[in-house]
Amino acid sequence: MTSSVAVDPWAQTLEAVLAGLSAAAVGAGVPADPALLGAALNVDGGPEGDLAFAVHRFAKSAGRAPPEIAEAFAAHFVPIPEIASVRAKGAYVNFTADPGRLTRSTLEMVFARGDRYGHAEATSEPACVEHTSANPTGPFHIGRVRNAIIGDTFARALRASGAPVTTQYYVDDMGRQAAMITWIWSKPRAEWPEPVRRAVEGEEAPGEKPDRHRGRPYPALSAYLKEHPGAQEEVARLVHRIESGDAPPEHRELSESILGGMLASLARLKIGFDEFVWESDFLRDGSVERVLERLRSTPHAIREENGAWAIDASGHGLPKESTRIVVQRGNGTSLYVTRDVAYHLSKFARFARVLDVLGQDHQLHARTLDALLEEIGETRRPTYLIYQDITVPEGGRMSTRGGSAVWLDHLLEEAVSRARGEVVARREDLAEEAVEAIAEAVATGAIRYHIVRVAPEKPVVFRWEDALSFEGRSGPFVQYSYARASSVLRKGNADRPPYPFDAARLSHPEEAALVRVIARLPRTVAYVARSAHVQALAGYAHDLADQFNRFYHAVPVLRSEAERESRIALVAAVRQTLGNSLDLLGLTRLETM
Repeated sequence: MTSSVAVDPWAQTLEAVLAGLSAAAVGAGVPADPALLGAALNVDGGPEGDLAFAVHRFAKSAGRAPPEIAEAFAAHFVPIPEIASVRAKGAYVNFTADPGRLTRSTLEMVFARGDRYGHAEATSEPACVEHTSANPTGPFHIGRVRNAIIGDTFARALRASGAPVTTQYYVDDMGRQAAMITWIWSKPRAEWPEPVRRAVEGEEAPGEKPDRHRGRPYPALSAYLKEHPGAQEEVARLVHRIESGDAPPEHRELSESILGGMLASLARLKIGFDEFVWESDFLRDGSVERVLERLRSTPHAIREENGAWAIDASGHGLPKESTRIVVQRGNGTSLYVTRDVAYHLSKFARFARVLDVLGQDHQLHARTLDALLEEIGETRRPTYLIYQDITVPEGGRMSTRGGSAVWLDHLLEEAVSRARGEVVARREDLAEEAVEAIAEAVATGAIRYHIVRVAPEKPVVFRWEDALSFEGRSGPFVQYSYARASSVLRKGNADRPPYPFDAARLSHPEEAALVRVIARLPRTVAYVARSAHVQALAGYAHDLADQFNRFYHAVPVLRSEAERESRIALVAAVRQTLGNSLDLLGLTRLETM
């Protein structure tokens, strides 16, 4: 018995099926490697069964028609206790699990593992997930928060899969944008350019968060610099100072202050970080210079007339206009991509798996980074999780520089306000404090779920009516289903274990379907950890909540007689599994809504 048997209700059944398929392959006269058999077994099943075995590959190698091979596999499959029926249809062999055995193993495992149901045993391969890493220049807009939600959700799934995970935030405190903030705030307010001062005055609020306060001049300053070469030159000189390791004392303080306000916003979404890695530290400890030495010695290094160094990357498949990669300016300072090489070398030295969450507008940077890593002989590469933009229904991307951003803080406040109205409409009996706590949990959960439910490679259009719906694919729907299960247990005086049950009493089709969904959680977590398809967690949570509500409306629980105790146990298993799913998604468990 493998270690997976202890954490996955399907494990024993899958092992038995694969052993049976191996024997059936011999009987059918079809050469089949055990690994290929496993790859052809679809554990999600479908309308024809719980497991589906595709024979296409084996039919091709045997030179026989797929339906013929499927029939041969089914005919030679020796019956096993875990499987109730085996049927060939077309190019597939479909298996239906014995419902009683699956129900018993699933509920026993859920109750034995509790909050760790869905989690695998610990592994020894450490992983690093770098996400968010927004420049400390002002508040988050909701376009950037998609990075944070994807990264945090993936890190949760990776931890649940057993990997030791470190989440990192890479703080860019050396670029032009950070220098602009220092440049403007190092001057007395009276010396600010009039357009910048005029844009800020009258907008500031007493006690506003430091990211909003310190970042307020940024859009106007960005526009001002485009029209004023003298100011541009001042900022450029400050950038040179910072990149030469001579940053003004207030530069780090300003970055830390703004970053603190940004992190406070993320904390409301239950997003935090294990480590903060400052870009300037790689300059101070000599890492950047060591990278430059390696780059300057590569066969494709080019010394420019002005003393700058570049890499001819024409052999790396980059766009033609991007094949000359400048890695050191003529004045001796490094560039962002050079420092990013140093950062990734530090990650490779510590972690077996390195994943970067990046917006689609950073794809060229990722390819450039890979090219430079190859140039210096580094064999490892980060895995990139690329996501598309978030837009509002009116259309258009959000821009911090242009001042057209939808700030995360404003989004959160609007979500809380709307959620408060929904909660009051449903529960007039709740005290104000309870209403506020539930509204905050529903609002933040709605935002997280609405964004993570869409595959990263697809754009998100943020719509309130979808995000805050208490029905359908939404965070509130999953939270409401958890609260409904909690209510059933409270009314049945069964809000604490033990939960005795008789699997034979849970024979209704909706009960069997519910057990099958509960049993999928461990494999879903493993799939997300392996593939980084974080949307699968949101899909799973919806499927479980949806099937629970189907069961709730089709089958009496507290009013049943002989089945009452077993159905209460099933509801308890649902509640535990939904709660674990909410944790993985970063949503709050709500006992009442």
